[in-house]
Amino acid sequence: MKVLIVGANGQIGKHLVSLIKESNEHEVRVMVRTQEQVKAFEKLGVEARLADLEGSVKNIKEAAKGCDAVVFTAGSGSHTGADKTILIDLDGAAKTIEAAQELGIKRYLIVSVIQANNRESWGSTPSYYMTAKHHADKVLEKSGLTYTIVRPGALLNEPSTGKINAAENITTGSISREDVAKTIFESLGNENTFNRTFDLVSGDTKISEALNNIK
Repeated sequence: MKVLIVGANGQIGKHLVSLIKESNEHEVRVMVRTQEQVKAFEKLGVEARLADLEGSVKNIKEAAKGCDAVVFTAGSGSHTGADKTILIDLDGAAKTIEAAQELGIKRYLIVSVIQANNRESWGSTPSYYMTAKHHADKVLEKSGLTYTIVRPGALLNEPSTGKINAAENITTGSISREDVAKTIFESLGNENTFNRTFDLVSGDTKISEALNNIK
């Protein structure tokens, strides 16, 4: 399948671009915000389209046209305020979901955050961030798309271990960004992840096996 990655300039996105590009299973296209980014990806041999999550659904549809799946790994970043978080992490996700619906793209995967579904667990985490993730996930769950919501724990820049713990109610933990990307890649065609939501941290089980065991 041809996979559109939204958030390809982020660290998880870059790992995922490489995984798909090097595989024989899927093709990759990226959606980026600037012409310079388009050129940079094209130099790497990656198909790129120009569109902005703060722009129109129409432009996002143009970027996604011809794709079979969307992966949303975008985020406003830790240094932005509530306004950008709502515009990117929530409304940006909602726009790409709407674009997928209108184009007939059925497969959609999103990177959320551990325990985004459980308000009682949020503690001192900025409420606007968790709220944005929480409601973006809810929009996806109600969209009619074949979704997978991946909720990773604290993100690390450590090398991949290839082993994870994936379940619906993990409360704490961390994971390398590379392993998050590998989990998304493995989830693309894994039917046991279809219409599933799970927390994700480092663990002792190989990624494919852990995904097959999600209940």
